[in-house]
Amino acid sequence: MALAASVPLYTFFLLRKRLGVQNAAAVAAAYGSVSAVTFVAATGFLEARQLTFGGHMVATMALMASPAIIVGVMLLLRHDREGGEHGSLRHVLHHSLTNGSVLVLMGSLLIGAVADAKQAEGIRPFTTDIFKGFLAVFRLEMGMVTASRLSALRSYGASPFIAALVLPLVNGCAAAWLSAQATPAVGDRFMFAVLAASASYIAVPTAMRLAAPKADPGLYIPMALGLTFPLNITLGMPLYLALVRASA
Repeated sequence: MALAASVPLYTFFLLRKRLGVQNAAAVAAAYGSVSAVTFVAATGFLEARQLTFGGHMVATMALMASPAIIVGVMLLLRHDREGGEHGSLRHVLHHSLTNGSVLVLMGSLLIGAVADAKQAEGIRPFTTDIFKGFLAVFRLEMGMVTASRLSALRSYGASPFIAALVLPLVNGCAAAWLSAQATPAVGDRFMFAVLAASASYIAVPTAMRLAAPKADPGLYIPMALGLTFPLNITLGMPLYLALVRASA
């Protein structure tokens, strides 16, 4: 949670002059929060290498989802000098903690706490066997949406491209290396690095539409989904695992 709250701080101040306060706050919240889809892809990456991770990392993902949104909103309310309407702080914070994706994650944790392995096996065909198919369809739809907005992203110059490619690598590599101080488990450290490197393109946009209505979704959604997500899948995950093993 401390990591999720601190990433938006330096991200905001790095980008504020280049993108404006509202856009910088939205981007900062996105990169401090996490991507559940990237997390799922990381589980497949570990499975292919016959590595495991603790189930508590799912709880870690759920706890990292909201702090960045809260910090992003607070930065916006403090530094926005352009005026305009913002959602009330109470309304935005309530939404960041209870929007669909966060609520499903927290509800899943409660279900898992009271269920046993036998009960989970009964719904395996729905939760496991067809999940990757649904995930593929979701990625296809989100990719099409992102591609349609890339022209808007180019209008902001090189800064968002650089940020979308550098920020996840810095965050992921730092978490991969420093997590040795918390646990020796290779799988857990890798998943934590992936969470640190990922960027939200589901929970954050819904909250930012309330808090920063002038922020351009054509900026922060393509950054997170069109640039950071494929970067983490192709280059980031092998790099984070290599760093985890090197610092073991």
